[in-house]
Amino acid sequence: MFYKHIHNRIQIVLVIVAILFLVIIAKVFYTQVFDYKKLNGYAANLWSRNLPIEGNRGIIYDRNGEVLANNLTTTSLVLIPNQIEDKEETAEKLSQILGVTKEAMLEHVNKKSSMERVHPEGRRLDYETADKINDLKLPGVYLVKESKRNYPGGKSLSHTLGFVGIDNQGLSGLELMYDSYLTGEYGAIKYFSDAKGNRLELNEVYEQPQDGINMTLTINNEIQKSLERELDNTVMKYNPDQALGIAMDPNTGEILAISSRPNFDPSNYQDYSTEITSRNLPIWATYEPGSTFKIITLAAALNENKVDLNKDQFTDSGSIQVENARIKCWKHGGHGTQTFLQVVENSCNPGFVVLGQRLGKETLFKYIKNFGFGKKTGVDLNGEASGILFSLDQVGPVELATTAFGQGVSVTPIQQITAVSAAINGGKLLQPYIVKSLNEPETNQVIKENKPKKVRQVIKEETSKEVRLALESVVTNGSGRNAFIDGYRVGGKTGTAQKVQDGRYMVGNYITSFMGFMPADDPQIVVYIAIDNAKGITQYGGTVAAPIVKNVLEDVIQILNIPRRKGASEKKYNYLDQKYATVPDVVGDSKKEASEKLEKFKVEYSGSGDTVTYQSPVAGERIYEGETVRLMLN
Repeated sequence: MFYKHIHNRIQIVLVIVAILFLVIIAKVFYTQVFDYKKLNGYAANLWSRNLPIEGNRGIIYDRNGEVLANNLTTTSLVLIPNQIEDKEETAEKLSQILGVTKEAMLEHVNKKSSMERVHPEGRRLDYETADKINDLKLPGVYLVKESKRNYPGGKSLSHTLGFVGIDNQGLSGLELMYDSYLTGEYGAIKYFSDAKGNRLELNEVYEQPQDGINMTLTINNEIQKSLERELDNTVMKYNPDQALGIAMDPNTGEILAISSRPNFDPSNYQDYSTEITSRNLPIWATYEPGSTFKIITLAAALNENKVDLNKDQFTDSGSIQVENARIKCWKHGGHGTQTFLQVVENSCNPGFVVLGQRLGKETLFKYIKNFGFGKKTGVDLNGEASGILFSLDQVGPVELATTAFGQGVSVTPIQQITAVSAAINGGKLLQPYIVKSLNEPETNQVIKENKPKKVRQVIKEETSKEVRLALESVVTNGSGRNAFIDGYRVGGKTGTAQKVQDGRYMVGNYITSFMGFMPADDPQIVVYIAIDNAKGITQYGGTVAAPIVKNVLEDVIQILNIPRRKGASEKKYNYLDQKYATVPDVVGDSKKEASEKLEKFKVEYSGSGDTVTYQSPVAGERIYEGETVRLMLN
């Protein structure tokens, strides 16, 4: 009985042992088959180390694929302190190459960390320095790939593109706004070491870094270069306090060029004050617009049928009395009796006061707000200001009068060019934008795309046509004559605004501006230039800013391949203007006959004989009177 009991207990123990054995086998099987990768990863992490490899930031292109921002491959210094055999020697040699003290390097090599990035002195090294370090073959000293942001255009588009910090993070402009898209993902070179950090002789593992998303802008870099050149020339010629320019497609709201002065080199932004680097003047600056704002009053008056430009007349005596204020015309003694088209051509303040009075404050301010003034346009750039308008209950007769010709209100350049685009494009207020698309770097697949966005219809299409014709007449016959381009239909409006300081208007200190567009019958581009306090010249928009816009538009003719317009208006010349004349055909004529036909031009001959066989410019070209025509004789 006793032995039987013992036997049963043994059997139970054997069963339990067998069950435990089966459980152990099952567990080992599960670990080896199902849990192997997970546990192996845990184990590998105990003796694997990563040398980070930075992914490139996304490339920024203009609308035609020209690179505006890309990356240069550089190297940076990384230390594995536990692998450094002679810390004194390593610190000494590295300090000599990097130009820092030995004590500073000793702090790095003695760090109690698995990996030490030598910052900032060891970041983004040039090739010569990197080669010197590599030639040392020091244990625990590594060079890893990093990318450095590069701006091929230098200072061009600097405020808009922005800049990045030493860790390639966006700090301003588009680099900041779209940093999450532009930033790449890190990869790594994995190597293996023991518990003390000593490197093991095992194969390295390479993890591919991921480049950031590419960006395409609405910018046309050829137009941008033209704008940058003209602003540079303006700074050299007039030494202004500030200068700015914007070019826009009025039919889409796409910004084609944008810049301001002073500007900066984004690759060396540390060399400039934050006042310069942080102020993108075309969207940040606010000031009284002056006479360019008259375009809004004109559009409102035409749309409300308050004026017939050709039939209605106004007599300008040189000033107009509004309550206790006398508002003067820029021309002493006034312009006399004139049509309202001539009021626009002459930029006559008293005439625009009358248009404002015909509209009334409620109607005028309704149009001003509908054109987008008083609030941000929503352009996809950071730092945009909203401008300042009178509250309607603060608008009396004097405020109504001054607002009608652009005084007493504060606007931004981006608001002005957006509003004028609406006035000339058929009446559609569009939201301006500069980012055309975001694209996947390998396949170029569009991830995000911006398209024209209509905010509202502000004026009728017929009204917009009248505005275009009136502004073309300003360039042909009026204050914008310095923007005239022979054979092309150019419209525009001058602006001259006094600056305010401590609540008072400054004397002899103006912001001169010009808003120009072409072709006047079918606008493809509108350009706005504003110059703050130009020195050494009479400060009028027509004398300072209009010629700058003309120079940009002449480049645009070639860039956008704009053909000559049949029926383009002839310029109304005054005694100061250079006159255009058509070159006659003199091929086949005698030398004497050719000289008589070319009396308006200077003539140069080459060859001998008496018959003209070739001429330059060819017949039908229009050039200034007094320019040279070259003739080849037989």
